[in-house]
Amino acid sequence: MPGPQRRGVPEQKPKDAKKTLKRILSYIGKSKALLFVVFLSLIMATVCQMAASYWLKPILDDVASSIQAGNFATEGIKQLIKNLVIVSAFYIGASLFIFLQSKIMVKLAYRTSNIIRKDLFDHLQTLPLKFFDGQTHGEIMSRFTNDVDNIQMMLEQSIVQLVSSVFSFIGIIVMMIALEWRLFIVALVFLIIMIVNTMRIAKSTRKYFKAQQKALGEMNGNIEETVEGMKVVKVFNHEEQAKDDFEQLNENFREVATKANYYSGIMGPVSTGINNASYASVTLAGGLLVLTKGMSIGTFFTFLSYSKQFTQPINQIMNQMNNVFSALAGAERVFAVMDTESEIDNGTVTLEEEATENGKIWNWIDGDKKIPVKGEVVFKDVTFGYVEDKIVLHDINLYAKQAQKIAFVGSTGAGKTTITNLINRFYDIQEGTITYDGIDIKRIKKSDLRRSLAMVLQDTHLFTGTIMDNIRYGRLDATDEECVEASKLASAHSFIKHLPDGYNTVITSDGANLSQGQRQLLAIARAAVADPPVMILDEATSSIDTRTEAHIEHGMDRLMIGRTVFVIAHRLSTVRNSNAIMVLENGEIIERGDHNDLLALKGRYYELCTGKAQLS
Repeated sequence: MPGPQRRGVPEQKPKDAKKTLKRILSYIGKSKALLFVVFLSLIMATVCQMAASYWLKPILDDVASSIQAGNFATEGIKQLIKNLVIVSAFYIGASLFIFLQSKIMVKLAYRTSNIIRKDLFDHLQTLPLKFFDGQTHGEIMSRFTNDVDNIQMMLEQSIVQLVSSVFSFIGIIVMMIALEWRLFIVALVFLIIMIVNTMRIAKSTRKYFKAQQKALGEMNGNIEETVEGMKVVKVFNHEEQAKDDFEQLNENFREVATKANYYSGIMGPVSTGINNASYASVTLAGGLLVLTKGMSIGTFFTFLSYSKQFTQPINQIMNQMNNVFSALAGAERVFAVMDTESEIDNGTVTLEEEATENGKIWNWIDGDKKIPVKGEVVFKDVTFGYVEDKIVLHDINLYAKQAQKIAFVGSTGAGKTTITNLINRFYDIQEGTITYDGIDIKRIKKSDLRRSLAMVLQDTHLFTGTIMDNIRYGRLDATDEECVEASKLASAHSFIKHLPDGYNTVITSDGANLSQGQRQLLAIARAAVADPPVMILDEATSSIDTRTEAHIEHGMDRLMIGRTVFVIAHRLSTVRNSNAIMVLENGEIIERGDHNDLLALKGRYYELCTGKAQLS
């Protein structure tokens, strides 16, 4: 889809896999009692499996002895049945322990992924807006879905399999050495060959799985952006361009995913070949020991059984590497977000709401001082850039007194919205000061600063829920009556009452079942119910037709009574009655005054009003 280039996932340096895994396991460590039961069950299952395999030796030796003694049909059968009962008991015990640990681990895995996802979401709420400026929605969503799901799968399946394989491997080594250490040396040689090959393959596998997760995030981001902007795609006939963009990302994902799974896939065949060579060598050496050193048949076949199992734990570990590397790559992306520095808030001045007979009043609490909230905002010599070496506002000075309406006009990109972002302290300035009722806004706690402001954005966003819920989002403790009154103030009540379910009408897909104008009226009502001392209207009526705009002017005027209001507008008719109008170009205020003063100047504002210039 043409337009601004999509931002890709920033290149990340490889993390320490051990550190990442340790961090994941620290979440499980919060359930130590259940984790202890899991490990105990794994140990007991391994003991039962080792004992069942070892019992092959007395079975074969007893059968061989009874045949030589000629009493197999009497004593031999009885002993064989007894041994088979014991072996069956071991296998049943192993199955029960495996079932127990599996049930607990599923519970732990989902509990852990739930906690990680919650911690990720909670931390996301603390991040500054500049973080979201550098990420697409798809990239962020990929961390909540694909990456956390991979962690959950690793914990549910891979970790248990890996730990079980380690226990089995240790148990097999102990039993093989106890049975015949010389045959163990033969098996050990092939094990070393297998481990060396595994480490070489694993290095490439981890690199490509990291690239696969990155490519998947980019592809998800493209899909989400294209679906959200499908109307724009069709309006401009860019379906083919959208298909080409997706095909490129899809092909990139195919390439890295193929390489990642190729390297993880060859582990199995390589280990199988080495395992078969090891088994053949042990069989040959064991046969020689039986013939020349008098090793018993029971010992020989029992060792062969362990030899067949010897590389099985290694095979299981390698078969799980796919999930492990994918999960670790995803975990690195998740923890990279969680390690991003939260929005710094060193503010000590707080906001207090006090109920009186005449309604509520707001006060700033600065130590022992109580300062009434008036809504006076002052910019003094403010310079700012989203990137430090790229300044977008130059030496801004303005003063908004209590209950004044201050308007900003100017070309797109002149810096109008940036000024309102600075009032909210979404970003911190490089030079100068901004004060609110004489208090430097850096001293005001951000949550309280923003609670004293209400903002109607140019791009209206509505949440899934009822219309009443969306209006109440401005102040969660607002009553239904207050929400209705706010909607009347914003002139939204007239269209709401004609909806099938009125205020209980459910909004879906960001208000797709409403017109753009209706959505913006709800956003204005949401700001009205917050009842703040300062309001910011960023193109608040840009999507409302002229007739509707005239209809809400009276309501908006009532809404502005007693409040300081900052207005950004392309429609100059909406700013005529402002106390002061700031004309911005290239990040500087080039003209200021009221409507009549600026017309008398016959400058930029005059040209805009008379049609000699355009806002472009």
